[in-house]
Amino acid sequence: MSTLPRSLRLPFILLLSAAALFSQSGEFQQKSWGTRDGKEVSLYTLQSPSGMKVAITNYGGTVTSIEAKDRNGKAGDVVLGFGSLDEYTSPSNKSYFGALIGRYGNRLALGQFTINGHKYQVPTNDGTNSLHGGTVGYNARVWDGKDASTPGHPAVQLHYLSPDGEMGFPGALDVTVKYTLDGQALRIDYTATTDKETVLNLTNHSYFNLAGAGTKSVLDHRVMLAADRFTPVDANLIPTGVLQPVAGTPFDFRKATAIDARINDSNEQLK
Repeated sequence: MSTLPRSLRLPFILLLSAAALFSQSGEFQQKSWGTRDGKEVSLYTLQSPSGMKVAITNYGGTVTSIEAKDRNGKAGDVVLGFGSLDEYTSPSNKSYFGALIGRYGNRLALGQFTINGHKYQVPTNDGTNSLHGGTVGYNARVWDGKDASTPGHPAVQLHYLSPDGEMGFPGALDVTVKYTLDGQALRIDYTATTDKETVLNLTNHSYFNLAGAGTKSVLDHRVMLAADRFTPVDANLIPTGVLQPVAGTPFDFRKATAIDARINDSNEQLK
């Protein structure tokens, strides 16, 4: 768990291919996508000169689609998502498809954390734990959005001011998230400032299928992770605090390995 006593910048880059970048200007489009909580929701579309196209809504900072070309030049949507605002706001959507997660991504055991000797309690929405910011996280907020494009780099910038005490978290947190399309790369930059020490763990929650959404399972995807240790969890999915070597476990992806290569191994952490 990390505390945020001052400003923080964090880039998150999704590089989907090594295609060459182009100098021509990209495209930025905005259209109305409905309303939520009395606020207008927009859908922003970014398109690079190379043909990659990304759609993002200011409802939850959600990436709704990423259209990219495969090695044969065939375009496909490589992230899972929905086609309408109603589907994203439906109570049945419990998977955080493509959403911007905060104030704290992942689980807080018992919905509690301590800063400078003071214990804070936030809502529990995952059994006894708080998940992805509580009952109403950043994924369910309508952010302010604007065109932040520069020549050749279409971009949208989202902003949200989380007041002190929202969902039980201390400090007014001023968050800006910028999505930039650069050739075949989608870059997400997070900037946050706070007036009190607080916890912060911002991320994006996209589910990828590089074969194209709705085509086939991802089990044959080959993955490589430059990680020699992993964090085991307990029965409530809370990290135990141990940093365990991946060597000899199904979690060793230091060399490119198919997802299904060891997924059926007898391993307590897989279970």
